[in-house]
Amino acid sequence: MDSQCVSTLPRVCGVLLESGSSLPDDTSLEKLLDWFTTIAQTGASLLEACPCLVDFVSKVAFNHASGSSILSFTLKLTGLIGTSEDGFKVLKECSVLKLVFNPHHWQEAGLWGDPCLRIGWIQGLKMILQHSEALSFFAQEDLIEPLLQLQTDSSLFVASAANQTLAQVLLLCQSLSSVGHNCSKNRYLEHNSVSIETTQNYSGIITRVSEYLNKSVVLKEISQLPGCQQILRLLAMLLVQVGPPLRDTLLLAVMNSLEELVTTSCSQLTVPLMDVILAANSGLRDDFVPKQRLIRLLWVMLNMKKPAIVMQAAAAVLHSHHSDPTFSAHSARVLLLPLDIVTGVSLLDENSTEEELRILITEQLKRKSCISMICVCLSNIPQITLMASDHLPCPQRLIVTAVLMLLRLCCVDSSSSSAGCVEVVRFITGNSKVQKCALEALLVLSKSPGVKMVLVDVFKVLTEYLNSPSSDPSVLQKSYQAVIKWVGVCPDLSCITDQLREGFIQAVRKRACDTRWEARDSTVEFLGHLGGAPSCRSFTEQETEPSDVFLGGCSFTVPLLKEALQDPESYVRASSISALAQTLTPSWQEGAALTQEQEDIVTRLQEVLFQDSEGFARRAAVKYFIAWLSACSSPSSCWLLMQSVPTVLSQGVNDLDWEVKLHTLELAELLLDQAFPDPSPSHPYAVMSDQAHRLHIAGHPDSRCC
Repeated sequence: MDSQCVSTLPRVCGVLLESGSSLPDDTSLEKLLDWFTTIAQTGASLLEACPCLVDFVSKVAFNHASGSSILSFTLKLTGLIGTSEDGFKVLKECSVLKLVFNPHHWQEAGLWGDPCLRIGWIQGLKMILQHSEALSFFAQEDLIEPLLQLQTDSSLFVASAANQTLAQVLLLCQSLSSVGHNCSKNRYLEHNSVSIETTQNYSGIITRVSEYLNKSVVLKEISQLPGCQQILRLLAMLLVQVGPPLRDTLLLAVMNSLEELVTTSCSQLTVPLMDVILAANSGLRDDFVPKQRLIRLLWVMLNMKKPAIVMQAAAAVLHSHHSDPTFSAHSARVLLLPLDIVTGVSLLDENSTEEELRILITEQLKRKSCISMICVCLSNIPQITLMASDHLPCPQRLIVTAVLMLLRLCCVDSSSSSAGCVEVVRFITGNSKVQKCALEALLVLSKSPGVKMVLVDVFKVLTEYLNSPSSDPSVLQKSYQAVIKWVGVCPDLSCITDQLREGFIQAVRKRACDTRWEARDSTVEFLGHLGGAPSCRSFTEQETEPSDVFLGGCSFTVPLLKEALQDPESYVRASSISALAQTLTPSWQEGAALTQEQEDIVTRLQEVLFQDSEGFARRAAVKYFIAWLSACSSPSSCWLLMQSVPTVLSQGVNDLDWEVKLHTLELAELLLDQAFPDPSPSHPYAVMSDQAHRLHIAGHPDSRCC
């Protein structure tokens, strides 16, 4: 520990006491608390190292004029001091503990209404609850009551911290109770100084919490909805963190209320309610009575008469990786049903899904609210693809076909018609939200077995989106990503026809001149990714680069990227530089002769380093030379590279942008590594660690003479 810091601490505490509410920067208090935490974590006594802290805490507790940030800091500091049993004893003896953690003390001072103080009280309490003495204090002072009140605090930060602290209380109760059960009760009381009354207090805390949860889970009026949601999130967290028998106790306490809550059919409670049911159901014994009741609840949620609730419940089951394949298979069928209805692609057997649910969802899809339902369906396709093939309702290839059909229906310029629900088309046509969800699903489906059969259809649809004037920039970006993803998993691109190639060339040329900079940026990024994609087979059955198959190779891409170096938007300029590095890397690795175009690019990049006002482009320029030096098969024989590097180093090291400086140092390090590839023998004046020095001496022939 720095003795100078410790000697300065009394004066720091004095400044904090005198500053009152006028402290200019709260972050300094957080840094100070971090320093104290570091001291405590080393095993050193915080009070022995900093004896002035108790006096500071006492004075702040009585000085109501202090600002809320200083009061909050003091509450946290008190908790940190009390983390050790010795520190806790000192605080208790000087009556600071009882005063600081007494909510009535702060209420009478009119300070409890400040969320900053409440968060300090909660976090200080959480810090101190590390041992049985602290839990006894917590029980005796009846601090469970204010802590329960804060579980649904108006401040989400306070409520969340209160939830975490309540979990800590229960876990501490559980650990102390389990110690009592695992050894002789008399020995436990003797060695741990825990009275029978204290042990009863632990049971009392658990009872109070159980009663509170049971009462709070019930939804009697709509105004209670936010509080009910918060309590369900708390209950789900507790059921995950605590173990039996405490877990069973909490579950039994709230089971009736949960069953009552399910009957309300409140869609806003579906997700937190499913989290509770799934958390409670996980790991329970099959012969445990609440297990059967939970399974019934789960089936009730999955068979509601409200499509929105059923869809959310099914999504929750899949995301929980529920062990019962019956529930997972049923949930997958529910989630694929909207896609089946909209596209007319038969994903489900007629008897596999309740006909009543199909009717309800079909009616829902005829309204504008169909957008959210379709998006829920699409966003859960990644989870469906993770299921075992024998539990899937259909081959994944059919899901790809359905997603492609949906994308066609969403495209404004497409002439496709649906064999499914025609009424939904007017809502989804041109809807970028559905388009992006469908494209993200298509990204995941690229790994599906048997997709080679639909490869041409995939690229046709993506070409339509890239060429469509109505495509949003974010949709274009997703389309480009989908192309790269499907190229990466399909090494055989012999299916790419001249017509498809012309479609891609037309789209890229158009988007490179798009008035929206986001579209131009996505385009140059795509060119870079395509240039860096692994080799594939073309229609000639020869190995070739994907950029050659789709765009005709560097003769098309490099001039386009070179032109983008002049783009008015700095993001596009930076992306074009990165794309050029990716595109030219194969030729650098082969040691191909430089073209005049590549020499012009180097000249332009040096201009960027000297003249570009934006750091993005300058960073990319330095990284270009790093990539070139790394990929070049024989850097010393490349005159232009060796001629350019000194200029890049001298300019980059003087750049005002720290990231440019950092990349310049990386370039210098790479140059040194290539100049001195063998790390030994080391330079005679190089700094060497003691261990390395001893090994060096031991291995020296003359060392035996020493």
